Formats: sequence, C-alpha cells, structure tokens
Amino acid sequence: MADAPNPIQMQKHLKGVDYPAGKSDLIRTARDQGADDDVIDALDRIPDRQYDGPNAVSKAVAETR
Repeated sequence: MADAPNPIQMQKHLKGVDYPAGKSDLIRTARDQGADDDVIDALDRIPDRQYDGPNAVSKAVAETR
C-alpha cells in the first residue's frame, strides 16, 4: 500500500471543491486537477459520505492509513 499523501498535497488537488462534497465529487475533482495515484487511492479509501471541508477530508484520509 502506498503512503498517504500529506494534507497539503491532498488539498492542492482538491482546489475548487464546493463543500459539502461527497466522496465521488472529491475523486472527480482530484482527477481533474491531475492528482497522482496516491491521492486517488487515499480518497478511494475514505468512507462514502458528505465532507464539510478540507479538514474533514484530511482527517478521514489520516484515519484510513
């Protein structure tokens, strides 16, 4: 399993997300922003729910390591 991306790297690829946002919205935005496989894999592992902001996404990613 690849290391989880750091929160700054993660948020760079989520620029422009309109929160609250669902998991599929986050993955789509990250792909559109040119995220690498580590970022996409990390987002794919988070629970499928609505996230109210970047901190919630970073927390979910950290909890799935």
